[in-house]
Amino acid sequence: MHEGCSGSFEDGKQVVDKVRMMGFSAQPMPLPMNLTCSDCDKEFPMETFESKCPHCGMVYGVTPCHAFDPANVMAAGKDY
Repeated sequence: MHEGCSGSFEDGKQVVDKVRMMGFSAQPMPLPMNLTCSDCDKEFPMETFESKCPHCGMVYGVTPCHAFDPANVMAAGKDY
């Protein structure tokens, strides 16, 4: 699915699955970032590698290698 920091993902579910598999989903990100939810358009802070929009339940993920840029955060689906 993904090898080291050089791989890529097809969708947010793959990102969240990888972060969960690596045991990083609940770990704090080096620098938290503010995201605008792609579903409800409300802003919320993303503080861990897997986060859920508190307004609508959309789940987001980013791998530790790519956590420096909000463009790398991908939505996995509501309550994924």
